[in-house]
Amino acid sequence: MKINYLIDKHIEKLYRYGYTDFLLPNEFLQVKNKLKKTEYNIYKPYIDSEKVLLYKKVKPEIVLYKIICSEPLRHQDILGTLFSLNLSIYVYGDIIIDGNNYYLFVLPTITNYLESNLTSIKNIPITLKREDLSIIENYQREYQEYEIIVTSLRIDAVISRITGISRTMVISKIKNKEVYLNYEILTNNSYVLKENDIFSIRKYGKYKYNKVIKNTKKDNLIISYYKY
Repeated sequence: MKINYLIDKHIEKLYRYGYTDFLLPNEFLQVKNKLKKTEYNIYKPYIDSEKVLLYKKVKPEIVLYKIICSEPLRHQDILGTLFSLNLSIYVYGDIIIDGNNYYLFVLPTITNYLESNLTSIKNIPITLKREDLSIIENYQREYQEYEIIVTSLRIDAVISRITGISRTMVISKIKNKEVYLNYEILTNNSYVLKENDIFSIRKYGKYKYNKVIKNTKKDNLIISYYKY
């Protein structure tokens, strides 16, 4: 029910304002499936964007920030700070880490709030610098592809296999809000992964589930996933 409501809200915004907010990969597919191909265009801020926007005629204006910090940052550090500021996941796009360079796409409606409130990450002072979108449009993510054998596509089973920790510990991490699925805190440890689902585990990194390669003779699954 909640998902259908969100999808309808995205479509309503497209009709009313001519563009959507940033859409998560699974929501993008659902919104797209409810529209005719002539009703929308897809705006990807860069080639390999995970979060995209749909628009009718005029591309929405977005702002690219470079996060300047004196110490190394992780994706989960930046994401956790954005959550602590109570920002909707739909007002910002992907977080890009390119070596020691950190970038964040946002809608212009939150720039004033962000510039006033996003002043530190992990208690380390940071500076936000606006950049031209052209500097990142050809960026492509670097990731490593892995194959593993799992008993099922339940997220707790997959995370347990990836990290090497027990399912009991995985469930404990989920209860402690240490696992994010598609940019939201995961609450259901029995969630069955779908292609292109993105999940991150605090202290273990960020992953993207790719697909089932084949079944084994013992009815297990060989799957592939990406680690960013």
